[in-house]
Amino acid sequence: MPMRTECKNYESRTYANGDAVRKCNLDLAPEAPWRCPDPCEGYARRLADVAWVHGSAIAPPTPPEVPGLDDGSAAAVLDAASEIINSISAQTIEEVVAEQSKKRRWWRKKK
Repeated sequence: MPMRTECKNYESRTYANGDAVRKCNLDLAPEAPWRCPDPCEGYARRLADVAWVHGSAIAPPTPPEVPGLDDGSAAAVLDAASEIINSISAQTIEEVVAEQSKKRRWWRKKK
């Protein structure tokens, strides 16, 4: 199913250099900006544009759908990338904690 631009969790932002970001604020669309899951548990139709600021620029069109989205390979690649990032993050946190525990604080007495 294509991205549901009428969903209240859909967000689009265009930057000054022309780049555009299209995403689900709930991170439920692993194949964004091309597809939302069907059915999506977070889908809620946008009812009003209260207190929104609308710019005068027209957002660039959604990029054409890439080949391979139908076979689920895009979601698999993104899941693998997420696992790599999460493992590196955990390792980095452990290294920082170990390094901080080795530092001697100036207010502590020498032993």
